[in-house]
Amino acid sequence: MFTPSSHDVRRFFCDAFRKQRAGEILTPMDAIAADWIVQHPEYHDALMDADAAVARDYSVEGGQPNPFLHLSMHLSIAEQVSIDQPRGIKAAHDLLVARIGEHDAHHDIMECLGEMIWTSQRNGVPPDTEAYIDCVRRRATR
Repeated sequence: MFTPSSHDVRRFFCDAFRKQRAGEILTPMDAIAADWIVQHPEYHDALMDADAAVARDYSVEGGQPNPFLHLSMHLSIAEQVSIDQPRGIKAAHDLLVARIGEHDAHHDIMECLGEMIWTSQRNGVPPDTEAYIDCVRRRATR
């Protein structure tokens, strides 16, 4: 199993952005990342310099959102939906997209994903994927 470091993740996004801007050939994962990067122009400056991105501290105390965490969540959700794992995420996602659009749907799903991870870590239990899917469904039907 491949477990990239935070530095690897930051370099991946910076490189995907660089390739996209230069018109270079993108891998399928680069292309997905570049599509989300384009939708987040507020992160473009942070992605221009990979060395600075690796060195930067995005701690909660710093008060700045972490663009790499945000973009990683977009990629995670895109992958979950593409393989319907956990089972039911694709249908819940599609309902939410129909209601509010792809980008806003991803942001709503991020809230549910973050809640599931936080609860799991806080309680020392495995992630509750049913609660996660239910959270997304509730957002799709409110």
